[in-house]
Amino acid sequence: MKLYLQFFLIIAIIFVTSCQSTEIPPKSQPNATQTSGSQKIVTLDKNFQIAVGQTIYVPVYSQIYHHNRQEIFELAVTLSIRNTDLNNPIVITSVRYYNSDGKLVKQYLERPIQLDALASTDFFINRNDTSGGLGANFIVEWVAQTEISEPIVEAVMIGTDFQQGISFTSIGKVIKSQNNQKRSLSK
Repeated sequence: MKLYLQFFLIIAIIFVTSCQSTEIPPKSQPNATQTSGSQKIVTLDKNFQIAVGQTIYVPVYSQIYHHNRQEIFELAVTLSIRNTDLNNPIVITSVRYYNSDGKLVKQYLERPIQLDALASTDFFINRNDTSGGLGANFIVEWVAQTEISEPIVEAVMIGTDFQQGISFTSIGKVIKSQNNQKRSLSK
């Protein structure tokens, strides 16, 4: 019987020591002039020549109805901006989040960022953030100094509860364009 007790004790010790959590070191914070490897904070002065640019409307759904409109299903939202040009960067000048009433909820960029060729960036809204409501949207503005391939701007919504899950995408729509104006931007 003592052998059985010793075996049980050894198994219990192995189990307890293997269940101890190991602390994960915190991620390093980006510096003030670099937000990630592919995007840099930039200053647009009077010498910046705009060849092309767009204002893009992206509908997002932080909440949707279900069960015959009796309940609201909350969703997490990821706004994705992807530079599809093979060689040239774009400058994202503004990312704004609006609620169902068209009121500004959040301005995501304090200063413009450059998104290098084929790079992407994203902006996230937590599932429990209901400030946007059922008709929320993003307005994204970008410019470039040369003719480029247009970026892809879309939102991915996802939510899960119990055994129910939902996910879908929403593609941005260009609502304003600047093409070959070769004018300076003064900011």
